[in-house]
Amino acid sequence: METVANAMEGLLKEFEVPAKHSSEEALRRWRKAVTIIRNRRRRFRMVANLDKRSEKRSIQEKVRVALYVHKAAIRFSDAGRAEHKLSQETQDAGFCIEPEELASIVRCHDNKGLDIQGGVQGIARKVCVSLNEGVPSSDLPLRQKIYGVNRYLEKPPRGFWMFVWEALHDLTLIILMICAVISIGVGIPTEGWPKGMYDGLGIMLSIFLVVIVTAISDYNQSLQFRDLDKEKKKIFVQVTRDGNRQKVSIYDLVVGDIVHLSIGDIVPADGIFISGYNLMIDESSLTGESEPVYVHKEKPFLLSGTKVQDGAGRMLVTTVGMRTEWGQLMVTLSEEGDDETPLQVKLNGVATIIGKIGLAFAVLTFLVLAVRFLVEKALQKNFTNWSSSDALRLLNYFATAVTIIVVAVPEGLPLAVTLSLAFAMKKLMNDKALVRHLSACETMGSASCICTDKTGTLTTNHMIVDKIWMPGKDKEVKVNTDGDVLRSEIPKDALCILLQIIFLNTSAEVVKDKDGNNSILGQPTESALLELGMLLKGDFDAVRQEYKITRVEPFNSIRKKMAVLVALPGGGIRAFCKGASEIILRMCNKIMDSDGKSIDLSEEQVKGVSDIINGFACEALRTLCFAFRDLGDAFDENSIPEEGYTLIAVVGIKDPVRTGVKDAVQTCLAAGITVRMVTGDNINTAKAIARECGILTEGGVAIEGPDFRNKSPEQMKDIIPRIQVMARSLPSDKYTLVNNLRNMLGEVVAVTGDGTNDAPALHEADIGLAMGIAGTEVAKENADVIIMDDNFSTIVNVAKWGRAVYINIQKFVQFQLTVNIVALVLNFASACVSGSAPLTAVQLLWVNMIMDTLGALALATEPPNDALMKRPPVGKGASFISKAMWRNIIGQSVYQLAVLAILNFGGKWLLGLHGLDASAVLNTFIFNTFVFCQVFNEINSLDIDKINVFRGIFSSWIFVSVMVSTVAFQAIIVEFLGTFASTVPLSWQLWLLSIFIGAISMPVSVVLKCIPVEKDTIKHHHDGYDAVPSGPELA
Repeated sequence: METVANAMEGLLKEFEVPAKHSSEEALRRWRKAVTIIRNRRRRFRMVANLDKRSEKRSIQEKVRVALYVHKAAIRFSDAGRAEHKLSQETQDAGFCIEPEELASIVRCHDNKGLDIQGGVQGIARKVCVSLNEGVPSSDLPLRQKIYGVNRYLEKPPRGFWMFVWEALHDLTLIILMICAVISIGVGIPTEGWPKGMYDGLGIMLSIFLVVIVTAISDYNQSLQFRDLDKEKKKIFVQVTRDGNRQKVSIYDLVVGDIVHLSIGDIVPADGIFISGYNLMIDESSLTGESEPVYVHKEKPFLLSGTKVQDGAGRMLVTTVGMRTEWGQLMVTLSEEGDDETPLQVKLNGVATIIGKIGLAFAVLTFLVLAVRFLVEKALQKNFTNWSSSDALRLLNYFATAVTIIVVAVPEGLPLAVTLSLAFAMKKLMNDKALVRHLSACETMGSASCICTDKTGTLTTNHMIVDKIWMPGKDKEVKVNTDGDVLRSEIPKDALCILLQIIFLNTSAEVVKDKDGNNSILGQPTESALLELGMLLKGDFDAVRQEYKITRVEPFNSIRKKMAVLVALPGGGIRAFCKGASEIILRMCNKIMDSDGKSIDLSEEQVKGVSDIINGFACEALRTLCFAFRDLGDAFDENSIPEEGYTLIAVVGIKDPVRTGVKDAVQTCLAAGITVRMVTGDNINTAKAIARECGILTEGGVAIEGPDFRNKSPEQMKDIIPRIQVMARSLPSDKYTLVNNLRNMLGEVVAVTGDGTNDAPALHEADIGLAMGIAGTEVAKENADVIIMDDNFSTIVNVAKWGRAVYINIQKFVQFQLTVNIVALVLNFASACVSGSAPLTAVQLLWVNMIMDTLGALALATEPPNDALMKRPPVGKGASFISKAMWRNIIGQSVYQLAVLAILNFGGKWLLGLHGLDASAVLNTFIFNTFVFCQVFNEINSLDIDKINVFRGIFSSWIFVSVMVSTVAFQAIIVEFLGTFASTVPLSWQLWLLSIFIGAISMPVSVVLKCIPVEKDTIKHHHDGYDAVPSGPELA
């Protein structure tokens, strides 16, 4: 078995691709290696279109060049600006600018053209929109009619009959159809009507059945992928419409919409900057340029499909859909397709190798049958006398040989992966996990490490300010629902500044909903602080109107703080700063006393504040410090100071651990998956949450990002296996951790992320998991799976389904290869010895359908069970066709071949068959026995190692349905379709014997599973987890 396994792995070297970031060379190499293909259109339907990928790069280059050319032409001459006459339709609609003119201004970055139109205010007037109120909802249909919809052209989905047409492109089926037509043409004159057409018509009906069943399976897969694509395209943005902030789909955007952009958003349409702070745009997805662009009033143009790298702003939508460069590019991207998964490629290799063997057997079978026939004619001295019945006999031999190729080339192997992945992806979508790339679902089954965020993944992300400490107070104040009591605890001057910090230094907003009630829009942390401000009877709008914000430094995961400069009504400038407690405390040299006055911050006070911060953190509270600094009028407004602040408050924000997280972590540990928390929070907060979740255990290491990044490679190699918590980490720390886990320790790493700066780690990891609620669009775009409920338990569910996909495909491969071997050897051996094949073309087509489409449906769609998470992950480089599988394949093949050979060569004597129909009864009995051997072997294949295969058998209604349908249709073929299938009705005794012989394969399977084989899984996990034993001891 080991020799066979090693030989197969050696032959599959050309069929190896990485799960992510496959090179074009690797993708083209395996395609060239696939030589035996029955249906190229069907086999390669789910692989990436490399030509379209090249076309995409070409379009990107054209966009970049065109952008520079247009800008240069417009800068030096008005000749580059086209004249646009206002159409009657646009005038009648009340608009004063043509769609093409609007598109040209933004696409060409035409500042002069924008000035001619009156700037952004002029454009707003011409498209009849208020920059404060936004588009009235009643105008949407008219704007879509004049300026277009925000969608790109997509190929219409293929209907059912297209899949039927595709299934008919199977070369072997085409040859069999030709054989069937010839058989009918020769048979009717020879044997008369209607007897002469039965053989040919039987083949035709079998082909029709194969094609329809195949098309139904493929069509259902396409519907599942269509649902997934719809879910992937559900992207929402914040807009102002009817005077209210609201969330709308990007596909409902119209020209004139006021869109609010923040870090991590993807610009949903072409537009013009209205207002904002530090707006940095990454245009690499459109132009290929990696250098970010700073957008401001002098450079106000924003292009669809680009990403907000930093800052925030508002834009006026000017161009949508196919009038944008992104729309043109998306047409190509939609046809590019996903990279094929490692399993798809590997099973294409298996299909190719088996196909070559099958082709050789088919040719040999035909040659043996034909030569024997010719020798018999020569011995009977009839070599020169040829009749139509002789031609029909040779034609039947040829049809049998072609049908052997149909059975031998396992076209269903790579397609079974797609079927299994589609089924798993659909189920995961219902369980709040959206798989963006097929390979991720497959790879997740091998994950040995999960690096997870804390906030929103392990915790609920429903934040409330639980405690607040103000300088001058002996102890912290518990925040409750009584705002008046809380106000009484805070000095009046300090309260005034605290409300200024909360309402001015924030990216969230208090807005009125349609019913006139206050509603908070923003990140959970910001929302919790605004709720505190409103609890303290603060007025958000009043504070915003009284003070003018002159500069904003938005929060991001690198700075870990947010700061603003504010012009005071009486003159002067004040800086407000909030963020990570240790960072803000280091920026302070003063502290507010109990009277609301700023005094110098002593070392003793620093220690006291640090103790308060650590006390909050040890209670699993997220800590933030608030500080301010008054500046003179002469201060440079282009920068915000980094020191000299006065500390005013420390707040502790409560974010409870999600229900079920501790159990999910324990499930991971039992499955040999290490869970590591990587967070930007205080280390004491992180440790408290990690202990509550069961992540931080005795002997585990909790480390801060600065300490981690300062270690040498040797030190990292020593400490990384023991790291369970990393606090105060930067995105670059997460990237370094993921990179070292993969390359130093050979881990298969899944990593979660929600911010724009998490994109490199999500891209580098084997499986990138973005958060669906808290995650930015940039993070989602770089992820392989989107966790739509941001719940860690959902991640564990993805791992379970990933393992189910891997083992389901193994089950199917084991089952199909057994059928392949038995069918090939049986027909070939029989042809050599007796000069006839026991299984006819029609019978082989039915067997092919059992093992191909129906087998894939039954075995590749098995739902996961809890036992999957009680075994270690499959190690990197482990053979897909394991030694246990080869043991089962060879053992079952030997049993089936022995039984069928005995029946084929001594069946008449053993069964006591006499008379004219003895041969027909025997051949029918062999066919029936062969099918029941496959039925029971399919049940055996439900578990590769365990003896008890009946546990949970009824949990998969698909498996039960396929089994019942197979047996029922087998009975119909034998008892009622004998005319077409070359069968005769069997007695009840022979039926019972067929079933009994098939059922014997089950005790044979028990004996086989007791034979020990070496496991390909990880023997000893570097974190101390031992491989869970499997085999008969787990029966």
